[in-house]
Amino acid sequence: MATTTKSTTSDKSENGSRKKQSTDSSKQKATANAAKDLAELFEHGLKDIYWAEKALLKALPKMEKNATAEKLKKAISKHLLETENHVKRLEQCFESLELKPKAERCAAMAGLIEEGEQIIEDTEEGTVRDAGIIAAAQKIEHYEIATYGTLAAFAKVLKYNAVIQLLRETLEEEKKCDSDLTSLADTNLNAKAR
Repeated sequence: MATTTKSTTSDKSENGSRKKQSTDSSKQKATANAAKDLAELFEHGLKDIYWAEKALLKALPKMEKNATAEKLKKAISKHLLETENHVKRLEQCFESLELKPKAERCAAMAGLIEEGEQIIEDTEEGTVRDAGIIAAAQKIEHYEIATYGTLAAFAKVLKYNAVIQLLRETLEEEKKCDSDLTSLADTNLNAKAR
């Protein structure tokens, strides 16, 4: 029996070191791709939000199609047009920095879009779904506000003056959209969803 116990303990130890080696390998890969300075961190953030905005171009029409309140449909349609401009502005940012526009998958936006789709699936058509769509849209707006605010702050430090203005324009539009969604929900849409 003692031999069996030693063998099990030995196996656990061996498995533990395999897990540690695997974790160490993942850390080395992450370190190899890690931003070395603020400029690289900024560039990564730009690629991230570029992917996010392009993903929204696909997600917003689905939200609009599933909304029932006419004002909500109009708000989503308006923001779809703004999002097209956000993508163009981001491409101008890349151009200004002499970088090729490149999108890197944004896990946060992918999750927020997936959550919005789930809300649509989990609600019946009508005011409850509309309230859910507004909630999902505002989560997306808050993520975008945080991202554009951060990128504008980084751009200021990096003295990317042409880029700062582009980012701030989009930031203001994101804030306005969030405010409009709040007003829309507060008017009486949420009360109707009770």
